[in-house]
Amino acid sequence: MTGDMRGNGRAQEGRGARGGPERAGGRGSTSGPRPAEDQGAGARVGGSGIARRRLGGGILALGGALALTPIPLAGATARNGPGAGTADEAADTGAGMESGAHRPTLRRGSAARAGLLEGPLDQLVRDAEAYLADSPAHPWYAGAVLLAGRGGTVALHRPIGKAVRYAAYDEKTDTGVEFPADQQIAMAEDTVFDLASISKLFTSLLAVQQIERGELELEATVAAYLPDFAGGGKQDITVRHLLTHTSGFRSWIPLYEEPTREGKLRMLWEEVPASTPGSAYLYSDLNLISLQLILEKITGRPLDALLHDEITAPLGMHRTRYNPPASWKPKIAATEDARPPWSGLDRGLVWGEVHDENAFGFGGVAGHAGVFSCAWDLAVLARTLLNGGVYGRSRILSEESVDLLFTDFNTAFPGDEHGLGFELYQHWYMGALATPRSAGHTGFTGTSLVLDPSTDTFLIVLGNSVHPVRSWRSGSAPRVAAANQLARAVPVRPERGRTAWFSGMASASTATLTLPALRLESTRARLECALWWDTEPAADGLFLEASAGQDWQPVPFTTLAPGPGHRPEPRPHPAGSATGWSGRVWHRLEADLTAWRGRDVRLRWRYATDRLYVGRGAYVDGLRVRDGARTVFDAERPRDAGRIEATGWAPSAD
Repeated sequence: MTGDMRGNGRAQEGRGARGGPERAGGRGSTSGPRPAEDQGAGARVGGSGIARRRLGGGILALGGALALTPIPLAGATARNGPGAGTADEAADTGAGMESGAHRPTLRRGSAARAGLLEGPLDQLVRDAEAYLADSPAHPWYAGAVLLAGRGGTVALHRPIGKAVRYAAYDEKTDTGVEFPADQQIAMAEDTVFDLASISKLFTSLLAVQQIERGELELEATVAAYLPDFAGGGKQDITVRHLLTHTSGFRSWIPLYEEPTREGKLRMLWEEVPASTPGSAYLYSDLNLISLQLILEKITGRPLDALLHDEITAPLGMHRTRYNPPASWKPKIAATEDARPPWSGLDRGLVWGEVHDENAFGFGGVAGHAGVFSCAWDLAVLARTLLNGGVYGRSRILSEESVDLLFTDFNTAFPGDEHGLGFELYQHWYMGALATPRSAGHTGFTGTSLVLDPSTDTFLIVLGNSVHPVRSWRSGSAPRVAAANQLARAVPVRPERGRTAWFSGMASASTATLTLPALRLESTRARLECALWWDTEPAADGLFLEASAGQDWQPVPFTTLAPGPGHRPEPRPHPAGSATGWSGRVWHRLEADLTAWRGRDVRLRWRYATDRLYVGRGAYVDGLRVRDGARTVFDAERPRDAGRIEATGWAPSAD
């Protein structure tokens, strides 16, 4: 029940038609492919791939047909990226991963200090509060803690709703039985949550530490460390398969039904893979349980001790641990009235103990679930990773290791991009923060963490969405709404002048930006402008079209992205469209218009989105139409600018 389980279906809210709901009680899983064509600069560029990497004195050979793309950290784009301009130059973005660069620690500050826009952050809170009401039949969560920041500045840290509201769930009336008002507990900034599957990230970090130290090999078989694991035909499963959910394990098995640890392990040893290792993506709790067993074997320490000694103590994450003590209970968000048939165990109100049945069966300490934490501690972890593995005076990973966490190992499975432990580029909960560089994870209890190195931003949404019962919520709408607003809060400065045309970020909409009719006479007529786009790949797109009468026809164009050191090659868009991620930089665009020579032609940009997820939108600036030596339209001329017809588009300074 930990973790937003994902397979191959197309269903329901949350991930929607290209996705599926989080797993309800470990019974079933759905997922869906998300095409990644035409993703723009930086999406799948080659170059410095990690075919081999020296980690802690050992050479890590990544075999087979893997085509890996390392993900640049915060310094790669933050200074010259989406918000290049005076506001961002003054912002505390913490950018710059070069040697000796500033690597910030966290402090509270204003949106302006973080280089963010205040309005979208205010809207983020209003959107989150809306899900405290029926949405549509029941609240998505009883309460939540929201945290958003950029660089070293936490610009938003807001509790909403209740940490403890319901004493029980009445299945006959489908209502929650509330505690008396004086026994209910309001959400607070430091409320501690059962993170559910976000726990997998900690196990993954511990594994990568051991890889860095040469104690664990990514391409070694699991059976090399755990000989009994080879049962059931699992002898070829590697550590990498575990970390990237390509082992072939089904999503879960009821280990909790075995009363002894030996019995649970026997179930794991005898489990037969559902697919050949490396042939498919299937999210599975069993991967991280297996990884836990490896870590405990090679270190001689239990997982909870490893978490404390290697991560939480060095980083000062004092509100993060397995099995929180009884004294913490008043500050812990309650989860579910856990009873059959929706739960595998009859436990009543789960509050202060792990929610996941299998983790409970392992005594609260498991590789896939069981970690409790608060929003600020998770922000410290986020900042550590965006810093390249260091926070203050403590380093828990090398920069090369963090590269591995944020590198897509699942290039063979588009739509299921995955680093070592971290999910990448997932619009179904990352919303408009999703880029090929965005990493994160969710937890079944209602938790999520998203990091975007391209803008140096981080978002934490911690909700108790199984309180009082898991069936009251589905999908990830609050996570998506929060991510959309944080993405909107990162400014996109015009390429020239004070404003650029912005498409907006509405879903299920079409926005058009239309130039007046122009008479073209030259054999060298062309459109020129600057273009910036970030859309849900394939599902949403930006289209350049022309009409000399009633019908609109696509206009092929080329784009040119800025690049260091050499002039990049122009990129053709023969279908007259752009979709996916442009690298959060302005591209120069040129379109040949000679096909409309001798006719009056109108040109328009059309931005179209489906009903599910959106990206950061599209911007157009510096529109100019040249007819040979003549400039027949220039948006910088007030008379021409006044003739633009905008539906859904608006001038924007950010």
